[in-house]
Amino acid sequence: MWEKAIIGMATLRVMSGTIEVLAALFILKVNEVEKALLINSGLAIVGPLVLLSTTTIGLIGMSDRISFAKIMWIFAGIVCIFIGVRK
Repeated sequence: MWEKAIIGMATLRVMSGTIEVLAALFILKVNEVEKALLINSGLAIVGPLVLLSTTTIGLIGMSDRISFAKIMWIFAGIVCIFIGVRK
């Protein structure tokens, strides 16, 4: 059977993918560049939240097998990603 952390991570990713597809369909429906950009900007919030959430769930799921120092290195890496992609 699957671990709870795996189910949680997969569920978040499926929900994220569903939101992305629905947003794409909505962009096609509105058929206006200005509105499409607003929808796309809204998606910019979803991606990082899903990244943080799935990483947190995964780390909690393996917290008994990984040291606190390694967890801090992983979060430091995520912070570096956010700094690197910041506009």
